[in-house]
Amino acid sequence: MSIQVFQHIKDAVRNLDPADIRRHTERPLRFFLFAESESQYRELEDFLVPRDLSHAKRAQVLRLIERASGSAVPLDSNDLEIYFDDSGDPGTSQLFVFDPGKPRALVDRILRQRPDLAVPLALHALPFREEVSRRVVKKIAKENALFALATAIPDIVPFISLPWAVGEFASDTAFLTANQIRMAFLLAAANDRDVGYREQQAEIATIVLGAFGWRALARELVGKIPWGGGLIPKAAIAYAGTRVAGMSLERYYRLGKAYTRAERRLAYEDALERGRHLVAGVVEGFQKRTRREI
Repeated sequence: MSIQVFQHIKDAVRNLDPADIRRHTERPLRFFLFAESESQYRELEDFLVPRDLSHAKRAQVLRLIERASGSAVPLDSNDLEIYFDDSGDPGTSQLFVFDPGKPRALVDRILRQRPDLAVPLALHALPFREEVSRRVVKKIAKENALFALATAIPDIVPFISLPWAVGEFASDTAFLTANQIRMAFLLAAANDRDVGYREQQAEIATIVLGAFGWRALARELVGKIPWGGGLIPKAAIAYAGTRVAGMSLERYYRLGKAYTRAERRLAYEDALERGRHLVAGVVEGFQKRTRREI
């Protein structure tokens, strides 16, 4: 990788402030639990705060949980009301239902209606952590794929949401790498790890040094996949490199070990195919829209 590209990456990374992510993650959060019986309340509490957590962590999270009563009612927009097995209409985005037969449905519904609380929820409530990490990786991999498309088809930009404007970056590599570092910050925050350049220097170094390495592997695999148009490989490779970097980081934060070389290779093959389908759909939609406007 040339010194110039490293400088472009350095310039792009200046847009990233891990303190912003720390402030977002540490925003106040409370759970108000509604249950008719003590056993129902304990079951709901144990789902949010599993008993296999350390004593210190469990005590920390329990401080965020209150049993709803006349004297304990939600007051803040970050407060979440959760009812045990209530079949009524929730009525507001702050009220959610816990079905003991489908506990993961609560996670999905809260994340769907309150995506702004995703990372704080993952930090404090273990059932949210893996799903939030998965969504972070998926979102940023898609952003990078769309950026790769947008640099080739500028007209795509008005109807996609990117974290920064395309024109602010001297190269695709700079944007893709900076966005992967942002992903590393978010994944660390979601998994209760320290966030920052110094705190994550090993992970960031791996991302920067791998900025061209994953492209080389992806190019080797391209011949195995029927790609279609010339724009699709570029964007699919951006998607695959970001997805695998994120999946490896998530496992490292969760289990303490990243992907092996063999596991990365298998993951790239799967991610390239996923990226190809995603990008082909975006290009097809863009082409249809263009034909309607002609």
